[in-house]
Amino acid sequence: MTYRRHPESAEETKRPYAIRVKVETAYIPEQSRPEVDRYVFAYTITITNTGTVPARLLRRHWVITDANSKIQEVRGDGVIGEQPHLSPGQSYIYTSGAMLETPLGCMEGSYEMLADDGMEFEAPIAAFRLSMPHTLH
Repeated sequence: MTYRRHPESAEETKRPYAIRVKVETAYIPEQSRPEVDRYVFAYTITITNTGTVPARLLRRHWVITDANSKIQEVRGDGVIGEQPHLSPGQSYIYTSGAMLETPLGCMEGSYEMLADDGMEFEAPIAAFRLSMPHTLH
């Protein structure tokens, strides 16, 4: 929901189609109800265009897995109702959430991007942990 421009090193910006994804997570106790297996997590994503060509985020795909190996797949247009357009070096930050039936899980996925020159490419999102504080793992 916030746009930010970051100076990038020449090494990072050599590839025309490159997106860096940074993730921060938090357990939300106010919305969670462990007694009925409801664990709510927020995640804040920073998407940075480290390439040389402007690109728009078209779609998202998430694979969410809880500690019981229950898998949820989520696909949709954009993120939080937006399809941000990122110039080289520009970042977009948003926060969303996930609900699990266990106090521990993970998410991974990808963004489908469309560069201004017409090239479609995928920006992978490495697996990250969703964990209630003080949970053994």
